[in-house]
Amino acid sequence: MNEARIQDRRGLRQQARISAGQEFHMTVYVIVQLKMTDRAAYDRYQARFFDVFRKFSGRLLSADEHPLVLEGTWDRDKLVLMSFPDEAAYRAWADSPEYQEISKDRKAGAQAVVLLAKGFAPRA
Repeated sequence: MNEARIQDRRGLRQQARISAGQEFHMTVYVIVQLKMTDRAAYDRYQARFFDVFRKFSGRLLSADEHPLVLEGTWDRDKLVLMSFPDEAAYRAWADSPEYQEISKDRKAGAQAVVLLAKGFAPRA
């Protein structure tokens, strides 16, 4: 087995053992917190979302307009959770011309906080 070093944006290093010839991927999670500002615009985005999303390797894990707040305060209207095999797959979707086109309605219809969180590296 070879040892691969992966460095994230903050300069932190993670290690993963991979077999020779095996490609390493780290699942990433996209967390979106939305505050609606123009529901009609957001609904246009939502109506076109799956036609674009299904062309890529992401998974929609949750889209909840009433998540249960267990601690603290939450001033948003919707939470969306997606996963992608790795950051490159996320960027392929997010930067695609198709998504860029429909995201105009999301940006017009909601204020968003969008987070990208890396999953744990696999252990050998």
